[in-house]
Amino acid sequence: MKHRLDAAREPIAGADAGCRPTPGTQEKDRYQLGDFLRRRRAALRPQDLGLVPGARRRTPGLRRDEVAAMANMSTAYYESLEQARGLQPSASILASLVTALRLTSDERHHLYLLAGQAPPAPAEAPDYVDPGLSYTLDSLAATTPALISDDLSNVVAQNPLNIALFGMFADRPGRERNLIWHWFTSAHWRSVLRSASPQEEEATSLAYVADLRATVTQRGHDPVATTLVSALREASAEFAQMWDQHRLSTLHCSTKSVLNQHVGRLELDCVVLASPQSRQRLFMLQPVPGTETVDRLSRLHLQISGGADGRPVPPLGLG
Repeated sequence: MKHRLDAAREPIAGADAGCRPTPGTQEKDRYQLGDFLRRRRAALRPQDLGLVPGARRRTPGLRRDEVAAMANMSTAYYESLEQARGLQPSASILASLVTALRLTSDERHHLYLLAGQAPPAPAEAPDYVDPGLSYTLDSLAATTPALISDDLSNVVAQNPLNIALFGMFADRPGRERNLIWHWFTSAHWRSVLRSASPQEEEATSLAYVADLRATVTQRGHDPVATTLVSALREASAEFAQMWDQHRLSTLHCSTKSVLNQHVGRLELDCVVLASPQSRQRLFMLQPVPGTETVDRLSRLHLQISGGADGRPVPPLGLG
């Protein structure tokens, strides 16, 4: 006899093979949610939560009524979740279960997705910089312009090559350090990040909007994200028109052509690295193979660091 979890994994008859339903909306998610709750409950020891184990306890781990009491809900409702019945749990119910079952951040994320809710964004201090991304940023200092931003594209750190090309963003106030804000409100910024064609410039705009749309959902439409969207809609008709298309995707960026007054034109491929430990991302501008960009970046690095002998390096003629 087929287990109901295995049966729930089978494709739905007549469904589009390329369709990916929203998490939490399929029957299999309800069964997986119940299975996950049961296993996390069984993994907890009563004594770890200050409960008396008791000599006659037959249930491994906690009982359903104990979890329900700690999560401030009825035992009947908690049982319905484990048995894949009842209403879809709200975000507040899930938050209570996270505390009651002592879930890790990864387990919390998994619980919210199974329940069809946006996982809450991890809290980060305004001056927080992801340690792993920061190490990589520093290691690229001599060869690759790079910056770190949060998931809303607020710049939190830059290496010297990036600052030399684009100026300091990380210490600016408010939206002045937001890359999406500059892209949609500053003609100068677009002139700095020259694209090969109007089509590529439009693709960059769409990529920014689609990524922001996904981020707003992932953050549960929190006030910080929704306020940024409202300000962008008011400031840019282009943004508003693209936002209303309701596209979403993970951020990607195209090749950029940057003209620097000291070393000339730089052809740069943009690579985005997301941290698994935070909401932050590392943007690396790597030299396009077959161009003179490697040598020119090396020259720029020598210039901003004072040169090998400590003396300034003369700029390259741009004629």
